Amino acid sequence: MDTSRDSATDTGWRALAGHPVRLLASSWPWRSVAYLLTGWIGATVWVMSALGLILVPALGLAVLFTGIPLGALERWRLRLVSPHPVPSPHVRPARPGPLGWVGARIHETATWRELGYAMLFSLGLAWLDAAVGLLAGCVLFLVAFPALVHLVPAYQPEAIFGIVAARLPDAFLATAIGVLILPVVAYLITAYAAGRSVLTRVLLGRPDGEDPAMVELTRSRARIMDAMDAQRRRIERDLHDGAQQRLTGLIMTLGMARLELADAPPAGRGLVDAAYQQARTALAELRDLVHGIHPQVLTDRGLEPAVAELAERCPVPVDVDLDLPHRPAEPVEAAAWFIVSEALTNVARHSDARHARVTARRRGHLLVLEIHDDGRGGADPGGGTGLVGLADRVSVLGGRIALTSPAGGPTVLRVELPCG
Repeated sequence: MDTSRDSATDTGWRALAGHPVRLLASSWPWRSVAYLLTGWIGATVWVMSALGLILVPALGLAVLFTGIPLGALERWRLRLVSPHPVPSPHVRPARPGPLGWVGARIHETATWRELGYAMLFSLGLAWLDAAVGLLAGCVLFLVAFPALVHLVPAYQPEAIFGIVAARLPDAFLATAIGVLILPVVAYLITAYAAGRSVLTRVLLGRPDGEDPAMVELTRSRARIMDAMDAQRRRIERDLHDGAQQRLTGLIMTLGMARLELADAPPAGRGLVDAAYQQARTALAELRDLVHGIHPQVLTDRGLEPAVAELAERCPVPVDVDLDLPHRPAEPVEAAAWFIVSEALTNVARHSDARHARVTARRRGHLLVLEIHDDGRGGADPGGGTGLVGLADRVSVLGGRIALTSPAGGPTVLRVELPCG
């Protein structure tokens, strides 16, 4: 049997909508029969396997995963009636080994859909499929009835339909009946198989076109982003509690040395004064660096005070209007602060704006953040202004970002972050 794609039609539905002769001459009716008549094999194996596992107390829970191999078999069998493969909806386990596999599968919706399909299919659908598929056998029996009577003289069945006797030439009436109903049965079987393939694809495929590889990629990006945020906070604490404190101590020591060396030669006092000023400059730069990594005010007091502090430090006057009854989750809060920080940096460096405004509102399960400026506009995400990085950070959280920046301004950056 040829299971390759027909040149004229590439799905059963298109074959049904085409010319009747083309359908009868194609492989679709026979592929449909093969699809319907092979399902009971997998159904029988599943029922026997499930009953065997249930009867063994130590293996009873394993029955929860028996739908997975049957689902894989059903997706493979769909190739008989569909040229478009159905990829597995399962994702790769995050942890290796059997326990990692069990943990990943038991939390997947696909596992439970496959178990439900296995029960529905093995206890009902498979046998209905076989009954419909056997209609083709009945038609073939009618067509071949004269040959059967001639080749097996001892075969003397009752008269078919009460009118076709088991003797020649009367038996050719069965052939005529079979040829007449063959197109009807071919259409019926092909339509039923096409509908069954749609049901199987919906139940065992990826919901809403969801790609497990993309889901896993998104999750891995979120894990990487969380790890990076944790690493930044650790660096901020180390710098604040370590290097910053030591620099403060060094400045105090140099200040005391300046007092002690008041009567020293000018060259010596000059070197100490220069070291004192360099240490103060280094401390100021370190504090700016620590603040840019993860400000302590964000951790202690939340997004509103942290954004207000960013506005105070921005050389462009910024109005802040944040109305957040509750603090968002920590990743969302950190992302929102990072977006405002980067956006205000762009305003100060590239926009020539005289005024800017930051607003934030909670709209249902979304945190809606907007940054406006009255600059010259024309912001280009590909121009190295960090907008691509902002988009990546927003996408990790499943949010959306939109930039409106016509030439001549104004520029509006709108970000929606899920925080339900």
